[in-house]
Amino acid sequence: MIDFALLQQRMKERLEEDRTIKIVEVVGSSLEAAAAQAAALLNLPVRRLEYEVAEKGSSGFMGVGNKNWKIRAYERLVAKPESAEAAEEAIVEELGLAVDTAPKIVDADGTVFIRLKPAGVFLKVTAPTGSGSRATEVQAHTALSARSLKNIDTAMVTRTVKAAAGEYVLVGSFEHNAVNDVSVAVGITAGDMEARITMMAPGLGGCDISEEGLADILRGNQVVYGIKEDVLRDIIDRPMYKESILVAEGTPPEDGRDAYIQYDFETDPSQMRMRESSDGRVDFKEMNTIQNVVEGQPLARKIPAENGKSGSTVTGKMLPAKNGKDILLPLGNNVRAGDDGVTILAELNGQVVFSAGKINVEPVYVVSGNVNVTTGNIIFLGTVIINGNVEDGLTVKAEGNIEVKGTVEKAELDAEGDIIVHQGIQGKNGGIVRSGKNVFARFIENCSIESGDSVIVSDGIVNSNVDAFKRIICNGKRAHIVGGRLRATEEINAKSIGSPEGGTETICEVGFDPKSKEQLELLAANRTAATEELAQLQLNLQTLINIKKQRKSLPEDKESQLNDLMERRKELTEALKRDKEEWDRIQEFLNSLKAVGRVSASQKLYPGTRIIIRELEEQVRDECKAVTFVVQDGLLRATHYEEPKIKAPGAPDGNSAH
Repeated sequence: MIDFALLQQRMKERLEEDRTIKIVEVVGSSLEAAAAQAAALLNLPVRRLEYEVAEKGSSGFMGVGNKNWKIRAYERLVAKPESAEAAEEAIVEELGLAVDTAPKIVDADGTVFIRLKPAGVFLKVTAPTGSGSRATEVQAHTALSARSLKNIDTAMVTRTVKAAAGEYVLVGSFEHNAVNDVSVAVGITAGDMEARITMMAPGLGGCDISEEGLADILRGNQVVYGIKEDVLRDIIDRPMYKESILVAEGTPPEDGRDAYIQYDFETDPSQMRMRESSDGRVDFKEMNTIQNVVEGQPLARKIPAENGKSGSTVTGKMLPAKNGKDILLPLGNNVRAGDDGVTILAELNGQVVFSAGKINVEPVYVVSGNVNVTTGNIIFLGTVIINGNVEDGLTVKAEGNIEVKGTVEKAELDAEGDIIVHQGIQGKNGGIVRSGKNVFARFIENCSIESGDSVIVSDGIVNSNVDAFKRIICNGKRAHIVGGRLRATEEINAKSIGSPEGGTETICEVGFDPKSKEQLELLAANRTAATEELAQLQLNLQTLINIKKQRKSLPEDKESQLNDLMERRKELTEALKRDKEEWDRIQEFLNSLKAVGRVSASQKLYPGTRIIIRELEEQVRDECKAVTFVVQDGLLRATHYEEPKIKAPGAPDGNSAH
């Protein structure tokens, strides 16, 4: 029988295989500060972090628009190195050794910048990078001449160009004419979501715009949020005139995401695929259409609604956002909410289905027609009801009952509960039916049956091997047993047993649990083989021991052979001991059985039938009528017919048996 307990355990283990990655969300005044805080929370070095920037921060411009950085951080998974170089890099990183992580240097020439302030003429010279060329004094004087500046300290220009320190240095003076200073116009557009400036170039004697001046202008126009500091800094060094420049941008509100259900099973049956073998072939019997679940298994999870994120205009006006909407859990039949209130769990074993917007676990799987290549094999953690036939070559396995309204052909049925076949079983010398409880059928032909309780048939059993832990009963109008081997612990009862024409051997065996008897036969065979091997081994062992006594030692190969023989003797001795204990346990169980067993035929028992009750056996020579065979005074005797001691639940007669 299929080990449904193992199947359930494997399904549960699979559920626990999923790992979750710990994620922290932190806020810091800078990206480095946020990363350091995340590393401390995760107890990891910063180099082992992976993070995503949720909100980009800024230091503001002259105190305006200061904003923190927000990141989501988690441990970086290190992939297995695929080369020696990769392995070396991984080791260096793991040990925390110095690694050159500097960005690639870009070639760039040194640059000259001129700014006029009320305090005088200022020059800034930047150093080159990579293979770039240094700025020259000629470039500096050319830039100064372009502004018509004459009162210049050439020695200071020389020192500034040579130092290339990237800071503004006072190199001269000029006659300031405030009327000709740079003029700045601020425009706020798009519903206060954008701020743009347009600058007019300074005239003769006019000053360039300063950081303080630009900040004052923006504040004077109520621009306090979303300021693009990088743009403003670039404007100070590289002013653009008569152009509309975006210098601040508001943040639109973000409505929260609605709650939704994350399903752990396929909700659309059309998306389920047939099972493929390792070589890519499709097994058309394995349709993979049933999604089995076990009690307590998570089926789905509600992802909570998110709160909305407020936005802001460039003037600092807050823009409210809507929070996401919550939803109810789609609880259907035989499911429940977990303790966390968001997880949906199965309340019993069965198949999970999504119907009418709800999750259900069905303990009964119904096949509307035949089980064939269209349906494929069926494995179900519950009860299976088949309204048609089970055709050749198909398999049906269930943890509960299996009920077939039609016929079972050369197929395999396996259930932990009852198996009920309304129209009978035509095994064609290949069908197998195993039940943990009872088997009910109208007839059984050319099939192998195993039952954990009783086999109840209305019409008859023909040429079949039937094992039942308790009883085999044929109690219908045409209840006959012809051919095959039938074994039961308590009794075999039918209207007629054997073949009137002869030629077909019918064996009826009672008084033994069939499974236990098979185990005894296997143990007996094992004991015989082990005893014979042990006897031969003992002879070989004794020969080597005698040689060792005479010569005081053995060659290395013979010494090894001696040790192997002693080890094998130990194994055989222990195996015989275990088999003996198992033999005694089974014998004790068999002796505890209340019924000694009986074989009964209410009308006729035909010659040629073999009757076995415990250790006694008899081949019937004459036709017997209304007879019951039992053991009396240590002999197998034929007595008057006796009705079955226990009426098993009624066999199906076209209607369901429950």
